[in-house]
Amino acid sequence: MADIIKKEPLIRIAKRAERSNKQKLIIRLLSVLLAICAGGIFILILGKDPFSYYAKMVKGAFIGKNAASPFMPFKETIKIMIPLLISSLGITLAFKMKFWNIGAEGQIIMGGVFASYFALYHYDMPHYLLFIVMFVAAMIGGGLYGIIPAFFKAKFDTNETLLTLMLNYIALYVIDWLTKGAWQDPESKGYPKIARFDLNAWLDSLGGVQIGWLIGLVLVVLVFIYLKYTKQGYEITVVSDSHATARYAGMSPSKIMIRTMFLSGAICGIAGMVQACGTEHTLSTSVAGGVGFTAIIVAWLANLNPFGILVVSFLFAVLEKGSTVVSSEFVLSPYCSDVLQGIILFFVLGCEFFIRYRFVTRGGRKND
Repeated sequence: MADIIKKEPLIRIAKRAERSNKQKLIIRLLSVLLAICAGGIFILILGKDPFSYYAKMVKGAFIGKNAASPFMPFKETIKIMIPLLISSLGITLAFKMKFWNIGAEGQIIMGGVFASYFALYHYDMPHYLLFIVMFVAAMIGGGLYGIIPAFFKAKFDTNETLLTLMLNYIALYVIDWLTKGAWQDPESKGYPKIARFDLNAWLDSLGGVQIGWLIGLVLVVLVFIYLKYTKQGYEITVVSDSHATARYAGMSPSKIMIRTMFLSGAICGIAGMVQACGTEHTLSTSVAGGVGFTAIIVAWLANLNPFGILVVSFLFAVLEKGSTVVSSEFVLSPYCSDVLQGIILFFVLGCEFFIRYRFVTRGGRKND
């Protein structure tokens, strides 16, 4: 029998050496430029002027036509940014440990559920005491939900990606069950919904926007300090590199994993409380609204840097708010805005591939 000669693939992917910060910046700026150009082509296909479209998109995220309240769109942009910022910070703790927490949606929901219990049934507390109780309850709800996949990972080495993903849907059905059962509004005349919270359970406003933005800014600083300057942050780094090294240094990877996932879920739970009590003023299945999945993209684009997350989450909010405005002004289907956002994200995320990897053709020739 003739020997079977295995040929090298015509093109393969190989990990490249670390690029300099300057090279990374250039690639990312080029990706943004290509994204704008590709989006412009899509806008042209729709029969619209790309320059006018982009200008109104940016303007629509900051300034409105209402003379009485010209900065209302900017406030709406900040509202969009708040849960995205907070949940991205929560995910960052887990991702730093290389624990792939895809369950931010469920943790946001459970944080909202725990906080909503006090907003619905104990709203007669003094306002600031109620705020503290809801805040702590949201952290406990999200944190306990985050512990579940960490426990099974530590005990049985389960796949955390699948487990956290499936837990999202369980949390969603918990709200559905509450909406149609124990917490159904008795005045809804049979329509399944949870009652609107009492005014005492609403979050205060600061600068015309609910104080979730201030909570988010404080969390940015706290998460940065926790990861960079504390013993626990150092332990997360060691565990992410090697469990064996962590054990050799006297650390317990299981305990660190459970502790970190509690904090990760707790921060995501705060996002649920902020959405339920600060924006929607009730609990519904839209309390997370896909934010937990978008937060994964935000965290990766920011390279798991809390201050980078602050910038990226703001840009995402501008893109989302601006896209909504131009869809209305240009009389386009809202799906057109989704396609445009997808095109932009495709190029921006694609650049991360070329930062970390390269193509190698047969014979060893490298292509960037």
